[in-house]
Amino acid sequence: KLKAEIAKLKNTDPQQGKMTLEGLLALYEESIQGLAEHTRATRKSIVKRFKETWPHGLQMQVSAISAGQIQLWLSKHQARLKNSSYNEYLRFLRHLFTIAINHKVIAESPVMSFKQLRVEKPVRQTPSWDEFLQLVADIRNQKFNADATDSADLVEFMGRAGVGTAECANLMGENIDFTGGRITLYRKKTDVGYVVPMYPQVKGLLERMNEAGKIKGGQAVFKVKDPKKALDAACKRLKLANYSSRALRRCFITRAVEMGIDFKTISAWQGHQDGGVLIAKTYSHLRMEYSDKMAAKMTE
Repeated sequence: KLKAEIAKLKNTDPQQGKMTLEGLLALYEESIQGLAEHTRATRKSIVKRFKETWPHGLQMQVSAISAGQIQLWLSKHQARLKNSSYNEYLRFLRHLFTIAINHKVIAESPVMSFKQLRVEKPVRQTPSWDEFLQLVADIRNQKFNADATDSADLVEFMGRAGVGTAECANLMGENIDFTGGRITLYRKKTDVGYVVPMYPQVKGLLERMNEAGKIKGGQAVFKVKDPKKALDAACKRLKLANYSSRALRRCFITRAVEMGIDFKTISAWQGHQDGGVLIAKTYSHLRMEYSDKMAAKMTE
């Protein structure tokens, strides 16, 4: 045990050992500046809650914080948190004390033995292709809404091209190549572009938008950035499930799987780099259903 303690001491700096929790939190807040806006907002809210509820004061030395103290603090919040939110709190603590280790304030993290909770997969509602077409038509038919046509264009493109709001927000006129039949998409989170075919089911929409002067170089293709309001209202009017904008991408993928398109191809269309592993895990049950339908045709 003495050897282990000596080894720990060698990994710490006596001058840094006096760092307070307040100083460590300041370093943490600096470290998250480069994260995506949504992720940064989540981390900041956890930091705020930590500062408000940590019972031992922020002037406490980091080296004096024990695993038991942190466990008690986490336990007080666990009852009100979903498992996924609890895991976010734990990720915050792991990151916080990793910074302390990197600055040689402590040799070991007091949360190193803490385990994440299992997160149950939520039931994600996905519209059928017919429901998707009904939603688009309903949004487009709202004559007293000035944004109805623009909202309908966005929703229709998302479902027919299988893309999310981030890609649509970054889509510029020059990213649509009618001659080559290609669309270049960009994700804000990765800032990496990928190219997809101009599927026949989306080509007609883009040609109509082009004729209406909505597709121009140096100009965003879609005026509406988020179709949530239009989509929510249409779902209520049609008495459908409350489909989210992400459900439109799932609708596209589901239809592609049901039409027999392989997972690797669908994965490439989604800009994934895993060769179809994620799509296969998520939608393999649909392939089996499709296979069963086809097998039923193999009669005498």
